[in-house]
Amino acid sequence: MATQVETKPTAPPAPGPHKERRKKRAWILPTYTGVIIAYLFIPILVMIMFGFNEPAGRYNFQWEGFTTKWYNPDRLLEFEDLNEAVKNSLLIGVISTFVSTVFGSLIALALTRHRFRGRAGLNLGLFLPMASPEVVLGVALLALFVSLNVNTGFVTIVISHVMFCISYVVVTVKARTSGFDRSLEDAAKDLGADPWTTFWTVTFPLIFPGILAASLLAFALSVDDYVITSFNAGGTVTIPLWVYGASRIGVPPQVNVMGTLLFGIGVIYVLVSIFRGRRQGAVPSPPVKAG
Repeated sequence: MATQVETKPTAPPAPGPHKERRKKRAWILPTYTGVIIAYLFIPILVMIMFGFNEPAGRYNFQWEGFTTKWYNPDRLLEFEDLNEAVKNSLLIGVISTFVSTVFGSLIALALTRHRFRGRAGLNLGLFLPMASPEVVLGVALLALFVSLNVNTGFVTIVISHVMFCISYVVVTVKARTSGFDRSLEDAAKDLGADPWTTFWTVTFPLIFPGILAASLLAFALSVDDYVITSFNAGGTVTIPLWVYGASRIGVPPQVNVMGTLLFGIGVIYVLVSIFRGRRQGAVPSPPVKAG
């Protein structure tokens, strides 16, 4: 009669020293990431919070009480010079973004698709505005306008913003066009599409996310710029110039409210983009019939 041998379950092996060290270090990256995110968003939260503050005096630097009256259109648009500064900043941002996005995208396509004399020098020249201090760029542009007898103002601000925004557009769009699959264009040409049709039906839709990201970056840089604008503004006032001038006598809560509204528009766009991306990723591909 055969006897059944009873076996005892073996204990799991003890974790090695390397695994224990990895577990101890696992908290470092999440903690570091949380600190950086807090460092980036705490000033924005403070700006939003003081948009609901009711300051007792001119300065909106100390919390006095909660109120929503600054979101009333009559109180929000109380300062005519602030409204004009917002209008100038938005108009300059739209114009400079459009010009820099069009030319920057074309330059990025030329740099990634063609080999020509001076290509390396053009690449280097495009990085110079990003690497140079803004004070140097502002003084250089002012000297250029003065030597050409051009009166500084709205037009010179637009030219200055296009000058430094176009570099960021080229770099952003190049990151999209560098990994572009050219065989898709070849397939469109094989099907009878001319170069213009191929660009608008194949190339442009595929690189559009990079172009859109570049345009948003250019718009943010244009609205935010102070140093270069201050050298070439003349009598034109933008939001950064107005806030700097008002900071000497007191920044009103309307500035925080307008900043909150601009930030909210950006957040809404990001959420919509994420939602659309998830919906497109969730759409199942059509079944393929065999035979």
